[in-house]
Amino acid sequence: MKQITIISGKGGTGKTTLVASFASIARNPVIADCDVDAPDLHLLLHPEIVTRDEFKGLNVAAMDKAKCIECGICEEACRFKAISDTDSGYAIDPTRCEGCGVCVFVCDQDAVILTERVSGYAFISKTKYGTMAHAQLNIAEEASGKLVTVVRNNAQRVAEEEGSKLILIDGSPGIGCPVIASLTGVDLALVITEPTMSGLHDLERILDVTRHFGIASVVCINKYDINEANSSRITEFCQERGVTIVRNIPYDPVVTEAMVAAMPVVEFSDGAVSDAIRAIWASIR
Repeated sequence: MKQITIISGKGGTGKTTLVASFASIARNPVIADCDVDAPDLHLLLHPEIVTRDEFKGLNVAAMDKAKCIECGICEEACRFKAISDTDSGYAIDPTRCEGCGVCVFVCDQDAVILTERVSGYAFISKTKYGTMAHAQLNIAEEASGKLVTVVRNNAQRVAEEEGSKLILIDGSPGIGCPVIASLTGVDLALVITEPTMSGLHDLERILDVTRHFGIASVVCINKYDINEANSSRITEFCQERGVTIVRNIPYDPVVTEAMVAAMPVVEFSDGAVSDAIRAIWASIR
């Protein structure tokens, strides 16, 4: 089984567009949308949900009013100001609580406990391209890296059950915890960048991450022709790093048209962009 993660150092570079097209081209892949904070691959692949499981990422404090003696020690100890003295006594604001447990530690009356809370949902769905593992983190929740791991584990389990030889992973943007969780143990990272100075900066950061974890990486410059001077700078940087640029994708408004039509671009059009994406897939295979 091979696992490929499509990532970038920032959002909006075209990861999801590329993953959707790869899903259309590949044979019997399992697809994983690991951008759990803002998933959007479902907009192009139109999954039908088969299973939906609660994800409990962080604990939240809860107060037993029958045991509380209103001493206020927990309020003093809470650095997040999640506990306050109200007209009806001390109360915990779950939206402020970070689940650190200091209130439980300082309460001599055992009036405060930590309880699990639902932080999001993990899904297994069917698409016409293959089975899809994806998730949705609730608003203002943390532990996105843990939820990415759940999605990865679901995808691997499904691939083993179905005998699939390929997992396509739409990674999270940036270089943080969910990105690391999207990359762990994969066979190849395809890094999408764009011909801007910030694109070069973000490319350098994400390649530092993949190098740190020993993950083979290749690069694609999306919309390379909107600034060919910057594309040349990125090419030189990759040559200095010993990183292969598998193919560059030209700018074409047809990509936006495909997104509006909610279709993978390789199905929507047979133009230069689709040819480039097919060439990338042939190269990384």
